[in-house]
This record gives sequence, C-alpha cells and structure tokens, in this order.
Amino acid sequence: MRKLLAPLALGGLLMLSALSHAAQSAPDALRIGYQKGSVSMVLAKSHQLLEQRYPGTKISWVEFPAGPQMLEALNVGSIDIGSTGDIPPIFAQAAGADLVYVGAEPPKPKAEVILVAENSPIKEVAQLKGRKVAFQRGSSSHNLLLRALQQAGLTFNDIQPIYLAPADARAAFQQGNVDAWAIWDPYYSAALQQGGARVLKDGTDLKQTGSFYLASRPYAQKNGAFIEGVLQTFSQADALTLSQRAQSITLLAKIMGLPEAVIASYLDHRPPTTITPVSAETAARQQQTADLFYENKLVPKKSISARASGSPRPFRERNHESEYVLVFTYSR
Repeated sequence: MRKLLAPLALGGLLMLSALSHAAQSAPDALRIGYQKGSVSMVLAKSHQLLEQRYPGTKISWVEFPAGPQMLEALNVGSIDIGSTGDIPPIFAQAAGADLVYVGAEPPKPKAEVILVAENSPIKEVAQLKGRKVAFQRGSSSHNLLLRALQQAGLTFNDIQPIYLAPADARAAFQQGNVDAWAIWDPYYSAALQQGGARVLKDGTDLKQTGSFYLASRPYAQKNGAFIEGVLQTFSQADALTLSQRAQSITLLAKIMGLPEAVIASYLDHRPPTTITPVSAETAARQQQTADLFYENKLVPKKSISARASGSPRPFRERNHESEYVLVFTYSR
C-alpha cells in the first residue's frame, strides 16, 4: 500500500519545488499528538507523508485516547501539535494552557452521537432526565450532550453525568451500568455493528463548531509556515479516503483493530475536508460554545478562541476583551 501511494504523495500532491522549500524551512523535530480515530493523521503516519515531505525533520507520533489528555501533553511540552474536537481547547484554556489554534475543520454532525441500548425505553433526549449518561469530560461529546439537552428543554443538572474515557464508557454501556453514552466515531459505529445499541441523537442541527488543530505557542511562533505545510499534508492524507477508499478502509481497519464494515461506516459519517485557518465565523461559534459551558458552570472562566485577523506569518497574537485570551492562526 505504501508503494502504491508514495507516487501520489510525492507527485500529484506535493510539487518538487514545494518539497525543496519545505526542507529548507523545516525545524529539526515535530512531535505530533493524535488519536487512533483521527483518519487524516493516521493515514499520513502510515504512508509517511510528512517524513517524505520533510526528510530533515524528525517526526514523532504519540497516541492519546482522547483530546483532553492530548492537550495536557501539549501544555506541558510533551508534543508540539495535536488535533481535537471543539471542547478540549476550551477546557485547556480555562485551565490556563498556553496553546494556539492553528487550523480548523468543519463539523461532522453524523460522526458523533448519543447511544442508548437497543431495547431501552428511552426514545427521545428529554427522557434522559435523571438518567446516567457516560462521556469523556471536556470532549466534543460533552458539547454534543449539553446542546442536545438544551434543545430538549433540559439542563446539565437534569442528568447524572458519568465521566469516563471512551474504553471505560464502552464497558459501562455494554454492561448496562449507564443509560446512555455520548461518543464519537469510530466507537459508535463499532457499537452499532456489534449490536445492542441504537442512536438516540446525532449532531445534526446542534450547531457544533468542528475540530481544531492546536500547537504550543513557542513552536507555532517559530514555525508558522512549516505548520501550514503540515496541515496541508494532513488534508491531502484525508483525501485518500475518496481517491483510495478501498485501500484506506483496509489499512485503517488493521490499524484501529476494527472490522472493515465499521471503518466504512465511519468514513460515511465523516467525509474528507480541507483544514483551513480559523475563520471569524468559526471563532465566533467557538466563543459561543465557551460561553455556553461557562453559563452552565462547567468551566471556571470565560475563554476565547482563536480569531481570524489576517495577520501575516509568523503567528501574531491579538488581544481581545475577555478574562484571558488565546490566539491565533496564520494567513495563507
């Protein structure tokens, strides 16, 4: 598979002149935090696309179970860049993490759901009142759940939150120890394929923000143009799920330890997208999400997301009226 895709990576996707420029401006090392379910990163890693584009840079990959753990590592300097859903950065900012938003992807509303048991009497979100709901605290599923409750006329205090990492939440759900499970793919596709679960609610019409790529402030300030190239490479890797779908499914199934049918369902729920700088619209949605969590007393202070400033590379901070501010992205 790697031989099949190498010409694509080095030919059609990456021009020789770009490779030459990239090699000249690349740093000595890049430590990437990723989750096994991050398709673009997993494919880029498997096909060594970054290693080919930046042969002089030592590329290291560190796997994490979820976004909150990844951003903890980013904050203490164990990694340089990572990708999470919309909520982990807000919790990290609320805890004073020194990170910057360097890219964004649009929401994938079909790739995150609230699950209940197939034979559960719960038919609508309003019936979660008083029920035990498992989810990763500070994750994008936390946002999905909060917004779904709000839409159904409930508050966060109306449920019994059970904070569990995905693997532990899956076990609790399968054993019947919780009434519902808010989770992202491929976990939920796997649960549906295995049987015994059904979707109560997905992210459709819940106005989620999407996903973000984040970097440590010092690394971003020194390597803005390089980070832009890294994100371009991730976008190119994501496109392989269309141009090389069958091969990508086989590869991802092997890496994730899941049946190919689960991976096919997962890819159907999350069409490939291009990573872009954080737009004003995306930043505004992220700020609204931060406000929602603050109003529900889920974060101690108001946080602010990256905003689109059109600032030239390298990265430049912009201060805004808020209790504290985090920053920013490059312009293309």
